[in-house]
Amino acid sequence: MAFDYKKEYKEFYMPKNVPSIIEIPKMNYIIVKGNPNEENGDYKKSIGLLYGIAFTIKMSYKGARQIEGFFNYVVPPLEGLWWQEGNNTIDYQKKETFHFISMIRLPDFVTKEDFDWAIKEATEKKKQDYSKVEFFTYEEGTCIQCMHIGSYDEEPKTLELMHQLMIEQGYELDITEKRFHHEIYLSDPRKCAPNKLRTVIRHPIRKIKEETK
Repeated sequence: MAFDYKKEYKEFYMPKNVPSIIEIPKMNYIIVKGNPNEENGDYKKSIGLLYGIAFTIKMSYKGARQIEGFFNYVVPPLEGLWWQEGNNTIDYQKKETFHFISMIRLPDFVTKEDFDWAIKEATEKKKQDYSKVEFFTYEEGTCIQCMHIGSYDEEPKTLELMHQLMIEQGYELDITEKRFHHEIYLSDPRKCAPNKLRTVIRHPIRKIKEETK
């Protein structure tokens, strides 16, 4: 049976729909950066590029490339890091200012060399430019997260609950140039009613330093 990250790491991918604080370890991803509001469909194109490389790596065992430590697995869900320039929080009233990093987690056995091979392999076989896809290591650290059930436009309600717990537990928001608003998409919006969409929302946090007297 194929290894399924959602089932084996439920604490990361299947949290409850009440906020909780969690430590997220370092993970490797394939990513594409962009602006979701560009007219040429940059966001949708990024998803196609990611899955092209993700499945090239997943199916590598059927070809000449034998990746050391390889095991059969389910490709992890699509994820996204979101931010707004000069803003250390998330302002849903200004969606036109969002920037994104679309990403899919890589199994730990996949090295940068394996990734480089996959880019070359996919480019040659699919006759498509995959130069926008990058290898990315993200060490998220201490975060607060929650399963959001409903439309993306209703996310602020879940964020409010998350931030209430964050403050109660002595933490503050820590969105920076290296730590981002993070979403994990467990539902396909093309096949799921908006009120049933499941999205993991995660925010980086840090302990509030007590003032020295």
